[in-house]
Amino acid sequence: MSAGTLPELAKRLVRETFGVRATEPKQLAAGEWSQAFELTLDDAEVVLRVGKHGTDFAKDEVVARVAGPALPVPAVLARGEFDGWHYAVSARAHGLALDDLSRAELTRVLPSLLAMLDEIGDLEIGGAEGYGGWSPGGRAPYGSWAEALLAIGTETERVPGWRAALAASEFGLEPFEAGSAALAALAPYLPDDRRMIHSDLLNRNVLCSDDGVSAVLDWGNAAHGDSLYDAAWLIYWWPWYPQWRSIDIKSELSAHWAASRSAPVNARERLHAYLIHIGLDAIAYCAFKGRWDDVRSNVDVVVALTSSSPR
Repeated sequence: MSAGTLPELAKRLVRETFGVRATEPKQLAAGEWSQAFELTLDDAEVVLRVGKHGTDFAKDEVVARVAGPALPVPAVLARGEFDGWHYAVSARAHGLALDDLSRAELTRVLPSLLAMLDEIGDLEIGGAEGYGGWSPGGRAPYGSWAEALLAIGTETERVPGWRAALAASEFGLEPFEAGSAALAALAPYLPDDRRMIHSDLLNRNVLCSDDGVSAVLDWGNAAHGDSLYDAAWLIYWWPWYPQWRSIDIKSELSAHWAASRSAPVNARERLHAYLIHIGLDAIAYCAFKGRWDDVRSNVDVVVALTSSSPR
């Protein structure tokens, strides 16, 4: 069954699993790995997500269980499998996606957004071991944070074949390999802190209302490592949002760190390393998807980062 038939599958899933307790699901949004539907269950607003990767939903459940009021993560009410697909039912959160905020709206939300980074970094789950993307049991596969980042050139089961596609493209592997070498040169600056990283704080995964963050969604990419990575994520993708360009996110982050806690040690080198890694990850994913205009944009950024010093 293809993802295009998921609306019909969602209707059958709801009828057969929840019966008269639930209303008919209506499509809400489609992401890269799952589709979301809105409905009511036992007279409460909920979201049903259906996808091929059940571990993503399991990680949402783990985080929702330990997140406090200062980090709004919707509770996962049910998980399971249906007709070869995984599903999760979560409490419905409301708000505008961070991606859709105007400059004025973002200016008002910014203090809450920066405080959210601190809350994510301080989040602890049981059984935490290793570095990199963690399993629902809390274990991650790498022995150090630097090792986790330097594995960026290794293909994964979820994103296969990108190396051959990139090698055969007009870009070749050279920019990617040069970026990997620059990342390796910065490895001595990377701490072995084991803190929580969301790793995907845009792409409509942060909702905002009342001038604050109202929900943080989709923890499928969550990892253990240096929580400064999430700050780098915002810095890297900020220029992709023209309405935000007049806001200097690096300066806002620096002011936040100075006001709330001591400035991160070796922040320039660490951020530079993470910017390179985020760009390399984007190149690999976009090559896998065949989105060559996006590959070009990210290659340009990685080449610029590779040829410059941390600043």
